[in-house]
This record gives sequence, structure tokens and C-alpha cells, in this order.
Amino acid sequence: MAVPLKTKSSFPNTPLENTIPRLIPIPILIVDDRPANLVAIESVLTVPEYQLVMVQSAQEALLALLSTEFAAVLLDVKMPDISGYSLARLIKGRKLSHHLPIMFLSAHHKDGTDMMLGYESGAVDYLVKPFDPTVLRAKVAVFAELYRQRTALSAEASTLRGENVRLQHILATQGSKMPGN
Repeated sequence: MAVPLKTKSSFPNTPLENTIPRLIPIPILIVDDRPANLVAIESVLTVPEYQLVMVQSAQEALLALLSTEFAAVLLDVKMPDISGYSLARLIKGRKLSHHLPIMFLSAHHKDGTDMMLGYESGAVDYLVKPFDPTVLRAKVAVFAELYRQRTALSAEASTLRGENVRLQHILATQGSKMPGN
């Protein structure tokens, strides 16, 4: 089990100081209709820092997105129920997931057309199968770190909003006690 490391807040003496775990499970959604492809991706990305959620259809992917905020989606292009391009558009069209990085992993790559369709549908990357495991690990690590930073910033912003409300309340209370009020 990973030992959480602590990250210092950029605002000293806030309640957030030293409280953000460095090694929290980072949820990664993997969508591919072929079990063998899921096993291959799982073998490359299985590390304690990631929580891999593997599904075999667009419907399962959409259901997973309703319950979990993912760091990234690894998505196959060719699936039987709906294309990866269409699923990417649905993901990007949803307010809660429009920021979600999507990486296509596909064996289909004709003269750059598939790749361009991927980018046009909202992907940030497109890897051709068979992929280099080192490259896939490196790219997912970037998405995981961005997710970790985004989560930490969100927590810090929430803490600062709470502190701001508390200070405004103190000022309002002290202001009403001043002479002339």
C-alpha cells in the first residue's frame, strides 16, 4: 500500500497545510469492446496509484461517468454500439465531463483521417495499436498528475472560501461593536 506523502499549501497556516495526500487512487476510465485489449492496457497501467475502471461499451462508460470523476478516458475508436468518436462528443458535451482528457487507442489509422476525427471529437491524444507501453504510461502519468493538481486546487479553493466567510463574519461582528454603529 502506498504511503501518502503530504503537499504543502501555497497559503501557509491554512487548514489545508500538509493535508493533501500525494498518492490517492487516480481513477482512469478504459473503454474497449475487446477483453484482450482491456487486459493488455491493464497490464501496462496497473500500479497502486491508479484505479482502473474497465468497461466494454459506451453505455457502461456513460454510467461510470455518472458516478466517478475520472482523470482521463482511454477510448477505442471502433465499438459495436457507438463509435468512440460519438462517445467522445457525448462526454465533451456533458457539463461535468467537458474538461476530461480523452485519449484514443486504436488499431485504425488511415492516412491521418482517423486521428483528425479523434481530435475533432474532443480527444487530446491518439495512440495507434500496438502502442508502446512506456509511451502510454508516460501519457497517463501526465493526466494523473493534472488530476491530482486540479483536485488539490479545488480543495484549497474550498478551504479558502470557508476561511473568507469566517473572516467576513468576524469583521461584521467587530464592526457592529465599534462606537458609532
